[in-house]
Amino acid sequence: MSDMKAEIPPVSADAARAKIQKLLVTGDNRLKQGVDPAKARQSYEQALEAAQAAGLEDAIRPLVEIRLADLERLARESPPPSPPDA
Repeated sequence: MSDMKAEIPPVSADAARAKIQKLLVTGDNRLKQGVDPAKARQSYEQALEAAQAAGLEDAIRPLVEIRLADLERLARESPPPSPPDA
């Protein structure tokens, strides 16, 4: 067997930016729609990973860190869910 890895074609900077933007907007929309904040966090972390892979981490990290800090703040401020009516 050989250790040949499938070569992944480089992603253009425009395609990387579009993917990152989509992930950030997806996370924002998940929060607005009341989806589990863990799903929003997942989108933000994927955006950061995509930025790292594209060499755009320095530009994107501050945007992601703001969103993650907001998630932490919301988690501290949110009251526990009320039990369903019987």
